[in-house]
Amino acid sequence: MKREILARFAGEAVGTALLVAIGTGAVVGGARLGGIPQWQLAIAWFLAVLVPILIFIDLSGAHLNPAVTAALAASGRISWREVPAYVAGQLLGAFLGSAVVLFALGGGAHLGATTPRSGDAPLAFALELGFTAALVASVFVLSDRGEGRFRWRILLPPAVVGLSTFLIGPYTGSSLNPARTIAPAVLSATYGAIWVYLLAVPLGALCVALAWRPTSTDRLDRGPGRLEVTR
Repeated sequence: MKREILARFAGEAVGTALLVAIGTGAVVGGARLGGIPQWQLAIAWFLAVLVPILIFIDLSGAHLNPAVTAALAASGRISWREVPAYVAGQLLGAFLGSAVVLFALGGGAHLGATTPRSGDAPLAFALELGFTAALVASVFVLSDRGEGRFRWRILLPPAVVGLSTFLIGPYTGSSLNPARTIAPAVLSATYGAIWVYLLAVPLGALCVALAWRPTSTDRLDRGPGRLEVTR
């Protein structure tokens, strides 16, 4: 594996581990306290996305999400040959983060696994698809406009995840991320309606990717080695 690809793999692994550990750790920790307000979970997930973005955006682009990586590739913003290393890093990181939560806080709340409330799979499907589309759109805004780590647009993806947690978290658990769903589901053996998340999330990402082609490529947002696109 080339050094650049290995660096992106490592960045995605550690970044996704942070995301899952912070986010699902808040879910499990809140359950141990008897429950916490949804707005506090929303803040936790906002930080869970923001922290690894700030740390790893210059190294790997901080996708932290297989659906985001696939959308960037499908839209022509990165090369498909980069996808396997990204997704492998994200899945590894998600399992590491979820294992840390299990070790530190125990297996309560099914490790933060996402399941539709009251088994309402159609509603969960629609909500996950819609908010994943919003997340991918926020990533495209960040990646297509301007360079540099410290600008207000870097808050867009974390804000979408935080808002999603607040609005649809009670109904779906607010995944928007296959790696975030798979790891706690496997480690807690919680597979109820997992197909909703593994289908709705990539579909929402793909819809945006096919409709929104790039007008430019921000090398600093997604790390080195990106396709150069100018239209």
